[in-house]
Amino acid sequence: MSVLVLAESPKGKFKKAAFELVHYGHLIAKNIGGECTVLVLGSANDVSSLGTYGASKVIHLNDPSFDDLDSINHTTAITNIAKDLGSTVVILSHSSTGKALIGGLSVTLNAGAVSGVNSLPTTDGGFRVKKNVFAGKAIAEVQIDTDIKVMSLMGNSIPPQEVGGPAAVEVRTLDLPAAKNIVTGQNTVDGIVPLPEAELVVSAGRGMKGPENWGIIEDLANILGATTACSRPVADTGWRPHHEHVGQTGVAIRPNLYIAAGISGAIQHLAGVNSSKTIVVINKDPEAPFFKAADYGVCADLFDVVPALTASLKKFKESN
Repeated sequence: MSVLVLAESPKGKFKKAAFELVHYGHLIAKNIGGECTVLVLGSANDVSSLGTYGASKVIHLNDPSFDDLDSINHTTAITNIAKDLGSTVVILSHSSTGKALIGGLSVTLNAGAVSGVNSLPTTDGGFRVKKNVFAGKAIAEVQIDTDIKVMSLMGNSIPPQEVGGPAAVEVRTLDLPAAKNIVTGQNTVDGIVPLPEAELVVSAGRGMKGPENWGIIEDLANILGATTACSRPVADTGWRPHHEHVGQTGVAIRPNLYIAAGISGAIQHLAGVNSSKTIVVINKDPEAPFFKAADYGVCADLFDVVPALTASLKKFKESN
């Protein structure tokens, strides 16, 4: 039995999400008695390093036409490789790319598909995976009965671990038609850990009163090495860029630590952050709904608490 993992390489580089995915595939392959093969589409550096996280082999379609997503050609390429290998499990990242591909792969491979899984499958008496449903208020266990299974993995679900060394790389080519979608430009954010991959997130809402006060949030994030985020009203009013918006209509995240300052905790926001391992809420309103979801709560003015927290962390770091 074979597990096929699609490792994304934006701008030719692998990120944490790719390493998580490879290790996840390795663990599944180990469980079902097969091998984990990783597929890389387009430009990528240091491809053999994916073996460190459990890839038995890496197949690299080193064609620049794959650098921009074309769902038809990407689906065709993955389908061809999966059929050639006889893969019974195909794993994608629950990213914009994975979301664009999972439906098509389900059709071309005649496979059952489950998006947004967050744990290793159980294989005793059937192949079952778990995912959050109803805006994170419940966990569904889904059994996939088809011969081939396709899944997308939520970020920060499986910590990547180094279990091997460099993998053998097989460079292949496929004769595919010209892409029907032409990408004329991309606006991306560099220099920060993307929210879906961030282990530490500091977020704020309308309680900040205005964009001119955001410096105290950035100071706290910097001392923690965290990524900044915001609630939807903040992004909609232009206080912060939309890529920082977390929630049901924004980015869903699963960090180890989520600090929310000045956010009331509406259900739409909670839906995107309630999978965080630890939630700390800072709000002066004792009736704020967020306190019900918090692991730790500070009922006080954020303009007093956040700078004091930053100062304490700085002092701690300087003395340790």
